Amino acid sequence: MKIKQILTQRVIAAMTAAGIPEGTNPAVALSNRPQFGEYQANGVLGAAKALKTNPRELANKVVAELDLTDIAEKVEIAGPGFINIFLSKDWLNQQMMAAKADERLTIATADQAQTCVVDYSSPNLAKEMHVGHLRSTIIGDAIARTLEFQGHKVVRQNHMGDWGTQFGMLIAHLEDNMQGGNIDGTALADLEVFYREAKKRFDEEDNFADRARDYVVKLQGGDERCTELWQKFIEVSVSHSEDIYNKLNVTLTRDDIKPESAYNDRLAPVIENLQKQGLAVEDQGAQVVFLEEMANKDGEPMPVIVQKSGGGFLYATTDLAALEYRSQTLDADRSLYFIDARQSLHMQQVFTIAKKSGLASEKVSLEHHPFGTMMGEDGKPFKTRAGGTVKLVDLLDESVTRAAELLSQRETDLTAEQQAEVARKVGIGAVKFADLSKHRTSDYIFSWKTMLSFEGATAPYLQYAYTRVQSIFNKAGIDASSLSDEIVISQEQERTLAIKLAQFEDTLELVAKEALPHQLCAYLYEVASGFMSFYEACPILKDDVTSEEKNTRLILAKNTAATLKLGLDLLGIEVMDKM
Repeated sequence: MKIKQILTQRVIAAMTAAGIPEGTNPAVALSNRPQFGEYQANGVLGAAKALKTNPRELANKVVAELDLTDIAEKVEIAGPGFINIFLSKDWLNQQMMAAKADERLTIATADQAQTCVVDYSSPNLAKEMHVGHLRSTIIGDAIARTLEFQGHKVVRQNHMGDWGTQFGMLIAHLEDNMQGGNIDGTALADLEVFYREAKKRFDEEDNFADRARDYVVKLQGGDERCTELWQKFIEVSVSHSEDIYNKLNVTLTRDDIKPESAYNDRLAPVIENLQKQGLAVEDQGAQVVFLEEMANKDGEPMPVIVQKSGGGFLYATTDLAALEYRSQTLDADRSLYFIDARQSLHMQQVFTIAKKSGLASEKVSLEHHPFGTMMGEDGKPFKTRAGGTVKLVDLLDESVTRAAELLSQRETDLTAEQQAEVARKVGIGAVKFADLSKHRTSDYIFSWKTMLSFEGATAPYLQYAYTRVQSIFNKAGIDASSLSDEIVISQEQERTLAIKLAQFEDTLELVAKEALPHQLCAYLYEVASGFMSFYEACPILKDDVTSEEKNTRLILAKNTAATLKLGLDLLGIEVMDKM
């Protein structure tokens, strides 16, 4: 149920009927105090100021026109003109009954499905994935899952870096490590070590550096042997990435890979297009686009190089070609990029050129959703103790190990195999939730102690809340699907929980629109906390509980579990029936 959307539409209609100009913001928001209802419409104050009239008198006119009889049990005016809305118990009863019988929890699919291209993860295929790839991968995946759940067509694009000068260096080093003309598989067993060895030789051996540059030219020219060796790197790197995606429970597959090299044939036409429009002009031998839209304080347009003086292309060229493909070929309505905040200027330049040149259509929404950095507890970018880059696979394995140690201290009747599975879900979930629960644009401190805690806004806490509900049904010997439609919400804690459950769809709307998964994390924590308060105040299985109260509370418990499971699944976090 889109409660906020419905209330907003009704308030707008009432404001218009009361003589307030169309386009005035009704400012419908959640109330932060129960005594003021569940929602407030605060737009009358601004309207009254614009109309130079008494806000409380204007609020009375709006309320007289406001029809909420099917949703609200009371609407009142507070203070100078705030409109407080109290949802009705009958309406809440209906919502909880409908959610009980619907696996989507009454969440509708989008009225107008869009094609949403989501660019995320994008590791460099010359190296293994490290912690710097975590945020792009899991934030992008959470938004892709959410958009898909809403009924949009989602096209995942893993823009892997598989081209460039570093591959000449790697090919030269690989040839030197071959045995009898054949590729030695052990040479590529650790891509990070291999890359460092090749880079050291490139920096220190003149002959090697010259060979590496020759290999780049050969590779770009389509040399068969160089292409074979290059493809070996691609295969090994993609396999590494697939292992990470499987561990992370991320939905990216090989079919989603659209690497830099896929746009090679589009690069020259992009430059020709820009030249024909007079956007790309020669400057010191290079092709440059001067953007008046991004001029400096002296009015000088910002230069963006799209082709080097030697004829080589840049990241900007590849990104423009990719953007043209997504807009023109994939016919995207939204093109979302999950790339860290350091690339904000670059993305702004590319978006501006694409719109100005027509490479991107008028209809497509170009969206860079930047994110901050994972920091160590010393407040510096997360590194190994030796100061090196942390491999993502090592981080995930350590989290599972730590989760297993914590779980081993708890009483359980699970088998060793089941405990290992729970540790995997808790460990991976902890890493993901710790990241996703922070505002996307913020840096955050990585803390093992905090993220693996069974208290507070953590994955273990939410996973435990889900198992708590499952244990209620197991203890009662009741199949949740067999519950009757007899529901009468009467206690305050029942009402509070029901209202929070009914706000799921509004939350997903916000998450999808603004690409902010932390909003979903916060909502799920509020649901779990609300359930714990409800469970303490409203017994379910005690002998003195009436059948009507029991059924009502079991329905609320069932809907809570379903909400937690679905919400965590949209974040890519798994639940379990027992811990």
